Amino acid sequence: MNRLLSLRLFLAFTAGGLPFSLPAANASATAAGAARTAFLKIIDRPRVPLAPELQLAVERDSLVQLAFSYAAEAGQRVPGLLVKPAGYSRVRRPVVISLHGTGGDKESQLKLLNQFAALGFVAVAIDGRYHGARSRSRKETTDYTDAIHRAYRSGVEHPLFYDTVWDVARLIDWLVTRDDADPTRIGLIGFSKGGIETWLTAAADSRIAAAVSCLGVQSFRWALEHNAWQPRIGTIQTAFTAAAHDAGIAKPTTKFARQFFDRVAPGIAGPFDAPAMLPLIAPRPLLVINGDSDALTPLPGVEASAATARAAYITAGSCEKFFLIIQPKTGHKVSSNSLQAARDWLVLWLRP
Repeated sequence: MNRLLSLRLFLAFTAGGLPFSLPAANASATAAGAARTAFLKIIDRPRVPLAPELQLAVERDSLVQLAFSYAAEAGQRVPGLLVKPAGYSRVRRPVVISLHGTGGDKESQLKLLNQFAALGFVAVAIDGRYHGARSRSRKETTDYTDAIHRAYRSGVEHPLFYDTVWDVARLIDWLVTRDDADPTRIGLIGFSKGGIETWLTAAADSRIAAAVSCLGVQSFRWALEHNAWQPRIGTIQTAFTAAAHDAGIAKPTTKFARQFFDRVAPGIAGPFDAPAMLPLIAPRPLLVINGDSDALTPLPGVEASAATARAAYITAGSCEKFFLIIQPKTGHKVSSNSLQAARDWLVLWLRP
């Protein structure tokens, strides 16, 4: 039994992953290109020199850990951690970037970075906007929700998902200059908020060679149309409540939730929703992991997203490069089996 077939059987029978029935073929390549261009226009901003700063590397247990930072834009330096195997510094290795969820930080990804580095990857994590060292309140989400509230008022910045997509793109700009990173083998994995940022980034940036989105694939449009938006809004409730207060609304309805999303993450419930963006990742490998009982990612919205993705992969002649794991009787968490499947997926396609 070949390695790919073994992995597919593992995913299907250990984690509950099953392909869904398919709709008609996805939009044309021209339409896909237009969607990508429109999204890049929203997140674009003046480029500044990366000006990377590296701290002294520390070696332990055959791994090297390095703290670094770079400039994503004027006034925004992004701190990160890089872990790689010790020795052979001139060997170009595949890269895995790991994105944390709401309230997390780069340090929360360190265990996973070590695991990937032990497998032969250069493993990297950064602090998302207003998280970790980029937040005055550190592990609290006060700065993050305050920034989202400001975005609702001004429409200038987009700390909800989009700004971190830009930060990751600039991270890749730096990584491809390193002599230990293979620019053709860059992978991305993210969790919850980071899972959303994963599929947005992979759709927008073709330098992502393989991706794993955990607990992040969903249809914002489906959630709004079926009055199931409250759990996701609950992750940034303070910002939403403050925005409703600004609008003079005591009891926000779906109509206001739609207006809120349109303001802080334009298009996230429309042209940049998962059913529209996932097909842009094809034919590059994409693994999606969700729980069947996760209120933040309602299952019908996950299924709708997976269906358009699957159609795009079949059209591209690459159906083996897309897989969906639906974890049975599971909420907003990744099981150990699914996390192992995520590692296997990136090993399979990025070949450390």
